[in-house]
Amino acid sequence: MQPLTHPLISTSALAERLATPTDRPLRLYDTTVHLRPAVPGPFRVESGRADFEAGHIPGAAFIDLPGQLSDTTSPLRFMLPPWDTLARAFAAAGVSDGHDVVLYSSTAPMWATRIWWMLKSLGFEARVLDGGLARWKAEGRPLTTTATEYPAGHLSLRPRPSMWADRQEVQRAIGDAAVCTLNGLGADMHRGDAPVHYGRRGHIAGSVNVPWSALLDAQGCFQPIEALRSEFDAVGALAAPRVICYCGGGIAATMDALALDLLGHADVAVYDGSLSEWVLDPALPMATGG
Repeated sequence: MQPLTHPLISTSALAERLATPTDRPLRLYDTTVHLRPAVPGPFRVESGRADFEAGHIPGAAFIDLPGQLSDTTSPLRFMLPPWDTLARAFAAAGVSDGHDVVLYSSTAPMWATRIWWMLKSLGFEARVLDGGLARWKAEGRPLTTTATEYPAGHLSLRPRPSMWADRQEVQRAIGDAAVCTLNGLGADMHRGDAPVHYGRRGHIAGSVNVPWSALLDAQGCFQPIEALRSEFDAVGALAAPRVICYCGGGIAATMDALALDLLGHADVAVYDGSLSEWVLDPALPMATGG
């Protein structure tokens, strides 16, 4: 099995872990969220609990990102709660010091990588199931409709605030060669060719683009290391001392953050508010084109 600090775990390694319990308790979570088309607005957030109840990996519990792990007082979706609130929420869901935590989604892996990044910023190293539920099912592995409820745990708080960037830091980074601001959305949205989802076309001025979808292979697993290296080298991200990843709402950006972690970049942050916050201030610059 991959070492505990590795951010990914394969389906075969997870199956082995489930079949051979160890002294370290395993906590397995389905993190699925859906973004459904909505009028007005580009989408509405829908819990993936119904998917979970229809069939999930044996031993998994469901964890609700928008309901349990987001700041519900913020007008922006999915914003990070205060550190102590977040640690208590994870502990209530069953996460404890000394546990092995594996996260997966039945849709895009970004929901699992978002929670992985949140835990990492609390000082806790979890792992993401590479290929998610789709790969697990494609390999004919077992599913169940029986939900697991974990007892409440205790999670020590060792916050790493540098793993998150705010609007002010992103604004200061414009024109700063020491910081690569990196957009994880699709290339058409980055260029401004796609329909407007966040109020203004294009991308944060000065930012470059590595779409989250480019990080995955045809099976929905992360690309090999050298392919990932090529993607990030091409935009200068690996040469920059600090990288700030963003997207529409701080979710897809964590896909790029995980890939950079795989590549060994030591100073990566996610702009939590991302375009959902940035576009609200017309004084904050946007750009279109490549």
